[in-house]
Amino acid sequence: MEQLSSELLLVKVQEFIAKSDYAREPMGMYDPIKYVLDLGGKRLRPVLMLLAYNLYREDVDSILWQATGIETYHNFTLLHDDLMDKADMRRKKPTVHKKWNENTAILSGDAMLILSYRFMMEHCPDDKVQAVMQVFGQTALEVCEGQQWDMEFETRMDVTVNEYIEMIRLKTSVLLAAALKIGAILGGASETDATRLYDFGIRMGLAFQLQDDYLDVYGDPAVFGKKIGGDILCNKKTYMLITALEKAEGELKAELMKWIAATGYEPAKKIAAVTDIYNKVGIAGLCKERIEAYYQDGLHLLDAVDVEASLKRNLHDFVFSLMNRNL
Repeated sequence: MEQLSSELLLVKVQEFIAKSDYAREPMGMYDPIKYVLDLGGKRLRPVLMLLAYNLYREDVDSILWQATGIETYHNFTLLHDDLMDKADMRRKKPTVHKKWNENTAILSGDAMLILSYRFMMEHCPDDKVQAVMQVFGQTALEVCEGQQWDMEFETRMDVTVNEYIEMIRLKTSVLLAAALKIGAILGGASETDATRLYDFGIRMGLAFQLQDDYLDVYGDPAVFGKKIGGDILCNKKTYMLITALEKAEGELKAELMKWIAATGYEPAKKIAAVTDIYNKVGIAGLCKERIEAYYQDGLHLLDAVDVEASLKRNLHDFVFSLMNRNL
């Protein structure tokens, strides 16, 4: 069976999305949708769906509607997240609510959510529709739950590591896992294999998000693709900060609390001071250990998927490339 590379699958996804017709009236609603999808991004979720499908079948073009559906849903969440976060830029371009207005962002986002369901059902085999939509519907709801937890954490100082892990599982991991499981279901995988691929996606999503937390403090901006220390400046409840609040004691804890409460400061000075506290508490090592544990656990799950090891190489290599980001 022919195995298609992640690079080729990405091209297929990009071309299919580019051909999708959003030139409908009223343009005031559809133009922002095309704008968001044209911003690009890694297209991780549709590529993962196609890679999972390709473990079992070759005709990946037959599920490009479903791959577009999951990418449309992902971009809907980004559009509404940007609005809630009052973010000005996304992928170096103005966000929809800045380029248009808040009402447009709400309505176009709602339309994207509806379109994602329509795409997911388009040309979906009759005997697979119920299973696919059950996974997609549950996942879409869980992502919203994760966003709510994330918002609530902003005003809490007692967030635990376990609560944070559950939040990122819902907000980030489940959509990666759903992409893999839907691809497996459409490919005709056994229920056991589909579940293993879902669980593999959960572990990789957790590892990927924790790596983001780590790289925001210790990454190379040229490699990471964004400025270092952004999470520190906005007191974002990441694994790094939550663990530091749990581990720091005495004067170190008091200094960390002082920086969290500070309103007037030089950004570089705050980043350096908080990073120094992280170093003294040993946050880097703790985070890297947890990342590696999730990553290895995920690889064991992928190994257990009941197809020839050679068929899993492209999926394995794709995930490895995601994790190999200057850690």
